[in-house]
Amino acid sequence: MAIPSILACSAQTASWPPRCGSSAENKREAMKVFLCESIHPEALAFLRAHVEIISDPARMGEADGIINRNLQLTAEVLSGLPRLRAIAIHGTGTDGVDLPYCRAHGIRVFNVPHENADSVAELIVALTMTLLRKLHLADRLLLSGAPLSNAPPELFGTELAGKTLGLIGVGDIARRAARILRDGFRMQVIGYSRSLTPGQAEELGIGFCATMDEVLARADVVNLGVSLHAGTRGLIGQRELSLMKPTAVLINTSRGAVIDEAALFRALRDGVIAGAACDVFCQEPPTRENPLIGLPNFFATPHIGANTDEALRRVGMRVVEELVAVLCGGTAKNELGA
Repeated sequence: MAIPSILACSAQTASWPPRCGSSAENKREAMKVFLCESIHPEALAFLRAHVEIISDPARMGEADGIINRNLQLTAEVLSGLPRLRAIAIHGTGTDGVDLPYCRAHGIRVFNVPHENADSVAELIVALTMTLLRKLHLADRLLLSGAPLSNAPPELFGTELAGKTLGLIGVGDIARRAARILRDGFRMQVIGYSRSLTPGQAEELGIGFCATMDEVLARADVVNLGVSLHAGTRGLIGQRELSLMKPTAVLINTSRGAVIDEAALFRALRDGVIAGAACDVFCQEPPTRENPLIGLPNFFATPHIGANTDEALRRVGMRVVEELVAVLCGGTAKNELGA
C-alpha cells in the first residue's frame, strides 16, 4: 500500500482537556488519528489533547480517523484500514477519497467547504490582476537584469474596470471573488452553473448565461470554480479555449484536471488566448518539466489558495473539533452522505 511521505508537524500544549465521555483520558488512549501532513499548530494542539496521533504509515491500519489533505484514499488503501470510522477532509475537495467505498463500509466522511473561501477568493483577485497588469512579466524582466525604460511597451497592461468576469461554477468561492471584482474594481460579472437559475443570478448580481460556451465567448476573464468528478475532468480543452476571445485570460484555482493542460499549452503558445494563471495542476506540485511553466503568458502558484494563517486556523480547528466529535458519537456539520 503506497502512502505519501510524512510531512513534519509541530505541536503546542493544549489549552483544555479531553471532553469525550466520562473517562476522557481512557478515550484519548483508545482513539487514534492518522495525520501525516501539516495542520495549524493550534489545531494540532487540540488534537493531541484528545487522541493519539499516528504519523507512521506502517501504523495507519490502527487509525480510527484520518485527517486528509493530499492523500489518495482509494478503495485499495481503505480496504487495509479495518478500524477506520471517519475521514475529515482538510478543506473542500473530495476527489482524494473513494466516497462510494466509504458509504458502503460505514466510514463517515466530512469536509469544511467555507472556512478557506475568503483566502481562495483573494487569490483569484490577485491572479486576475497579475495577468491583466503583467506583474509576473515585470518581475521577470527586473530579475533578468536586462536594460529597461520606464513604462516599457512589453508591459502594457489592461484595466480591470469595465471588463467582464465570467464564472464557470458559481459556488461560495466564486461568489466572493465576484463581489470583490465587481464592487471593488467595477468589473461586470456573468456566470454559468448547471444549478444556477436566472432568478438566483439576479439576486447575486450576476448576468445569467444559459451555457458555458456563452461565458467563454463573452468574458475577458474566465474563472473556473468547479469540483473535480467524471463530468468535469477535461472540461476545458481545445474546443472550449477556441471559443474565448484572443484577449481573454483563464484563471483556475479549483482542480488541475478540469483543464486539458496540453490544449492550454498550445492555446497560450499560439495566441489563441492572451494568458492563464493556475494554482492547481494535474501533477502537483508542478515542476519545471511542465511546459506551461516556461511560457511568458502563464503564471503559476503551487496550490496556495488556502495557504494563509487565518484560513488554515479556521479549517484546522473545525476539522479537529468535528473529527473528535464524530469519533465520540457526534456529528459533523457537512457530512457527505451516509
